[in-house]
Amino acid sequence: MEAVARLNNVPTSTRKMRLVADLVRGKRVGQALSILKFTPNHGAAKLEKLLLSAIANWQAKNPDEKLEDADLYIKTIMVDGGRMLKRLRPAPQGRGHRIRKRSNHVTLVVDAFQTAEVVTADEVETNEKAN
Repeated sequence: MEAVARLNNVPTSTRKMRLVADLVRGKRVGQALSILKFTPNHGAAKLEKLLLSAIANWQAKNPDEKLEDADLYIKTIMVDGGRMLKRLRPAPQGRGHRIRKRSNHVTLVVDAFQTAEVVTADEVETNEKAN
C-alpha cells in the first residue's frame, strides 16, 4: 500500500530541485536517505525531510507491518512549478529589470515491493490436468 507526501511552495527553482529528485527516483528508501544526506544541493535537505514524512505516512497506514520487513522504495517523485514572486531590480538609466523568484511543489509516493507468488512447474501441470 502506497503513501503520499507533498511539499508546496519550496523556495527553489524547479530545475534545481529536479536534479536532486532524479538522484533518488526508483531507489530503495534506505539508499535514498543516504544519497540525500550527503548531497550538497540546497534541495536535498528538503527532500530528505519529505521522504521521512512519506515513511511516517506509510507507517500510519500500515500499523501492523514492520518498516524493516516492508522493503520500501520511491515509486514516484514529481517536481512541478509553483508560484512565482515577481520583483523589480534597479537598472541603469532609470529602468527596472524583472526578477522572478521561482518556487516548486514536490509530490513523493512511497510503496512496498510486492513479492510475486512463485508457481512451480508441478503446480502448473496439476492445474492443467484438472482442467
